[in-house]
Amino acid sequence: MKSAIKKSDFVLAPYMKSNNLKATCQILNTVIPYIFLWFLAFKAAAISIFLLPPIMVLMTLFSGRCFSLMHDCGHYSLFSSKKVNRIMGFMLGIINAIPQYPWSRGHAYHHKHNGNWDMYRGPSALISTEKFAALSPFSQKMYQLLRHPLMLFPGGFFYLIIKPRLALILGTTGFIRHIFACLNQDFGMGLSAIIASYKSKHWYTTAEFWDLLFNNICVVGSWIYLSNLLGFGFFWSVYSIVMTCSAAIFICIFFVQHNFDGSYAHKAEGWDYLLGAIEGSSYLKLPTILNWFSADIAYHNIHHLSERIPNYNLRACHNANIHLLANSKSLTIRDIPDCFQFILWDAASDSLQSIKLFQQKQEEIPLSNVAN
Repeated sequence: MKSAIKKSDFVLAPYMKSNNLKATCQILNTVIPYIFLWFLAFKAAAISIFLLPPIMVLMTLFSGRCFSLMHDCGHYSLFSSKKVNRIMGFMLGIINAIPQYPWSRGHAYHHKHNGNWDMYRGPSALISTEKFAALSPFSQKMYQLLRHPLMLFPGGFFYLIIKPRLALILGTTGFIRHIFACLNQDFGMGLSAIIASYKSKHWYTTAEFWDLLFNNICVVGSWIYLSNLLGFGFFWSVYSIVMTCSAAIFICIFFVQHNFDGSYAHKAEGWDYLLGAIEGSSYLKLPTILNWFSADIAYHNIHHLSERIPNYNLRACHNANIHLLANSKSLTIRDIPDCFQFILWDAASDSLQSIKLFQQKQEEIPLSNVAN
């Protein structure tokens, strides 16, 4: 099924222009308050730990905004210069403890295949109803548990704090084993040939490896420095909570903007890019203050129509094209819990399903067989 609306029907080009002044202001009004809040938290903790919670809430929100701006840099949309986007993206990646370049390349894959569930099934690695049915009862329970909303918190900690470090360790270990395997096969094999023949699942290009390496050096170095400066206990108590909650929030927002009742979830055959953007991405209605902290990523359908539209133009672009977005899903904060039901992909109906609905259908099959 193809969309009756064409991408050319949308007015996008005027909103794809980056504004370096706006981008610079966004960096300054995000990074400077975030650094100041660390200083304020340190001073407040010396007076009373009960002063920390409201400060940490603000730190979490500013951390999330840092991630949103990093996301724009990954699309080369925040600044007009590709080089400046790379530099600022790398710096924001240090603040977010995640290598920006490898992350942005993986995110670009998501944009390229959004709504094509044969190719991309989200960060939660959702499976089809067919594969779910083949799991043992225990594995089905574990699958459901690991995708429970509360798992956003340990998942968020793993995503930012552990995963990038683990990727470097495992990838480097795999490279060392590869060296010995190559030398064992051909002792005269040159280093350049060994490097060229190594394929890692933890990075796909040399540029990704270097970004991962330098990010880890900077992040771990900052951990050591700040632990000595602020005190190991204080730093890690505040840092782990802020990063965990920040990651949980943006993973949650990302999830609900693609996993909802009626979301476009098609097979590769017959998949339509435009429908993936309009009907496979939602518009999440957030309060103005939360739109600011999330850098207007709630206008996700517009973002998927063109990732080159910087965050500061998304709202205006949405309003200019709203008459073409009748089939786009609008969600509110109240709808978020319901979205976490849709963790199965039914290839037969090209739709997302809840486990409860799937199990009900499975129970109805034997009854229909008896009736026949």
